[in-house]
Amino acid sequence: MLEKPSFIQGVFAFEGRGLERPAALRPEVGYSVPPDKRAQLIYLRAGNPAPELIYLLISLNGRPLRYFPVGAKAGLHIPLAIVEDLPPEGRLEVTVGAPEGLRGSVLVDIGLLEI
Repeated sequence: MLEKPSFIQGVFAFEGRGLERPAALRPEVGYSVPPDKRAQLIYLRAGNPAPELIYLLISLNGRPLRYFPVGAKAGLHIPLAIVEDLPPEGRLEVTVGAPEGLRGSVLVDIGLLEI
């Protein structure tokens, strides 16, 4: 079985709805596992130029999977030590939690491995 890397990369805009209510990034960010594969989330890198803490929420089929806090005017790189299999046809979505009314952009680089 051949492994194939897949990536979610870009700079995405957001408007905060409060830390308790994650909002969609613009454009919306997601990934669908191919029907004949499984996938694994390998790493996440993010950069937040905003003056407030935000977090990225990765959900699988509508359920929270991982939270990644990104400090104010900071970046992070997290190689994941615990890697779960994402099922065939699973749908990942990336949203952002940010203080209400905060407008900004976030740099996202997520690495996945299809197996």
